[in-house]
Amino acid sequence: MTVFPFSVGPPLGDRANLGLVVLRTDETIESDFRRLVAEPGVAVYTARIPCETEVTPEALARMKAALPAAAALLPQSMTYDVVAYACTSASTVIGSDAVAAAVREGVGTRHVTDPLAAVKAACDALGVRRLGFLSPYVAPVSASMRAALEAHGLRVAAFGTFAEESDERIARIEGASIVAAVERIAAEAPCDAIFASCTNLRAAAEIEGLEARLGVPVLASNQALAWHMMQLAGVPTGHIRGGCLMRCALPPEAPRDAGH
Repeated sequence: MTVFPFSVGPPLGDRANLGLVVLRTDETIESDFRRLVAEPGVAVYTARIPCETEVTPEALARMKAALPAAAALLPQSMTYDVVAYACTSASTVIGSDAVAAAVREGVGTRHVTDPLAAVKAACDALGVRRLGFLSPYVAPVSASMRAALEAHGLRVAAFGTFAEESDERIARIEGASIVAAVERIAAEAPCDAIFASCTNLRAAAEIEGLEARLGVPVLASNQALAWHMMQLAGVPTGHIRGGCLMRCALPPEAPRDAGH
């Protein structure tokens, strides 16, 4: 047996190392991130967190206890630029501050974010005040998220939901149904932007077509999260095809961590 010498170089993410804590039931976000975060020198590492299939406030809250252990499953040989907990509804129920604290228990990272924090930052960057809101969730979860958006100073001008409890079924909602729902919300009232929530909803792929037809920015959980993570990591996004949000920069005065 011959033993060969070798040299050791930097991590794959020589520009940025990003971590995602993804729900066991999520079928969508990794595919979206392969398209939205395809940058040389930017590495994305993924860990899965146990979760229940039902998207209810009680089930979402129970994930908080599992967050540190899930984050600890990310490779530990580096300090991350950004780690995100990739669940919009659970981030709303648990709260972005508590999410950030739980993630930091498991892994070293400069910044923590989540889809709700990312959407708030996106609305600030775009100057949104009147928001159209598409939820796939049952009423109690939708109401919590609507309240969180309104607490940020956004007025939900139009709202609609698929009212689906199963995260596995949310993952299979077809693009044509998402497009029809967003267009219906846009027709209900003037909006500065429309947000389609849930990392498991296949909304990111429909953004450019919807924006071209509606003439307003369209946000989706995965698109906003990818943008926010790259902005926090100092990676430009203006050349990425993902809607007009990608051409926006995070305002200099914006908070640099979730929950603030």
